[in-house]
Amino acid sequence: MDASQASYQIIDDLLEARTGQHLSESRRWRVATALSGVFREHGISNIDQLVCLLDLPMRTPGKPELAQQVVEALLNNETYFYRDKPTFDQLADDIIPTIAERREHSKRISIWCAGCSTGQEVHSIAMIFADMADRWKDWTIDILGTDVSHRAINAARNGVYSQFEVQRGLGVAQMLTHFDETSQGWQVVEETRAMSRFQQHNVLSDPPSRHKFDLVLCRNVLLYFDQANRERAFSRLHSAMADDGFLMLGAGETVVGQTRAFMPSPKRASIYEATPSPHETPLLATG
Repeated sequence: MDASQASYQIIDDLLEARTGQHLSESRRWRVATALSGVFREHGISNIDQLVCLLDLPMRTPGKPELAQQVVEALLNNETYFYRDKPTFDQLADDIIPTIAERREHSKRISIWCAGCSTGQEVHSIAMIFADMADRWKDWTIDILGTDVSHRAINAARNGVYSQFEVQRGLGVAQMLTHFDETSQGWQVVEETRAMSRFQQHNVLSDPPSRHKFDLVLCRNVLLYFDQANRERAFSRLHSAMADDGFLMLGAGETVVGQTRAFMPSPKRASIYEATPSPHETPLLATG
């Protein structure tokens, strides 16, 4: 293994240790580009020099730890409002009404968006509720967004987006209804932001709340995990959910052949339901 290969392996080990993700061969081509800002800040030009710096103590006041800078630069924070619109139509027309019927006695709905990146997914869900404010006026709507990236969570919590970001997935009427134009950009209005909270969290860690979630979204997160970490993540998600809760994955993801913890929800795309005894349920066939 040459120096660069060894350096890539060290970066891959760091990424897995911090996030559970791996640098697959298909992702390695973009590593240098993703780390270009880190290279510039530290006056280096390649990954071998970066790995040498990682062995040195970084104690500059006010600067984030270099290892965390590297990890955050490598994370895929691609997201936008109402990403995969049919998915959000299904939430508004089917999943949320079903949950509401089951929670009529408590008048509380808890939702967790794992791997929420810069918050567009969380705010999109909040807008679904805000569009029917009278329907939910006596309810507690709690939407939690989590991500391993401290930088992404800060952006999500601020809820301020550029013109380009708000135009991805939103119509003009939605922009004017749910956002205030500020000197920094377009900010989600306070009433909508009040339904959401954000915290840094790794999906491989213990659930972020003792309260069980009625709906968990974990879309396009597990794609970057190996099988062992994927099974571990499914177990964590299962333990965080109500027995009758729903899990939503990305369009290119599935539980089939991956875990005993969930099974596909009949006639619902990308929606899965928790199995009552995941350790006793056989893995679903992949064929």
